[in-house]
Amino acid sequence: MKYRFSLVLLLGVGLCSLGAAQHSASVEATQRKLDHIESNGKREHPDSTPTMFSEQEINAYLTSGRVDLPAGVKSVRLAGVPGIVTANLKVDFDRLKAGQESLNPLLSVFSGIHDVVVEAHAHGAYGKGFVQVDSMSLDGVTIPRFVLELFIEKYLRPKYPEIGMESRFALPHRIDAAVVGLHILTIVQK
Repeated sequence: MKYRFSLVLLLGVGLCSLGAAQHSASVEATQRKLDHIESNGKREHPDSTPTMFSEQEINAYLTSGRVDLPAGVKSVRLAGVPGIVTANLKVDFDRLKAGQESLNPLLSVFSGIHDVVVEAHAHGAYGKGFVQVDSMSLDGVTIPRFVLELFIEKYLRPKYPEIGMESRFALPHRIDAAVVGLHILTIVQK
């Protein structure tokens, strides 16, 4: 389940709300594709035919309850253009911080519930995933990079050591490449 969250969140792309029937079909389509990636990755010679996820499928899956979001993250909607993922989130920072406090006044903005937008370059190549956070805003106000770095070091790294302004990680299930395109994510296994 953890790989699915990482794959969907870090390399996914998104679309706005869907009707209930369309939502259910998108969730099932995404589940079939994730199951295929997992089983294909176990093969000695995986099929290298690309697996493609639409924004609609990924966002439906994120809202389906099948992905365990971190405590405090109330909702996630992803949108993709070539090489860039924009995440729109609703975050309860008090839950996310789990009672940890800081005397640093720069970190006081990270309290309460906020609409958060994170823009990042993201791709996968040669079995490695790469995510570089370009910007973050809370309720429409851009957070300076050094303040975001302080927040990550103080509150996120203790729980999620792999998360940073620039993250590199092994892709699961023999995924060789992940390409964020215009409203689509393409996965290739080798």
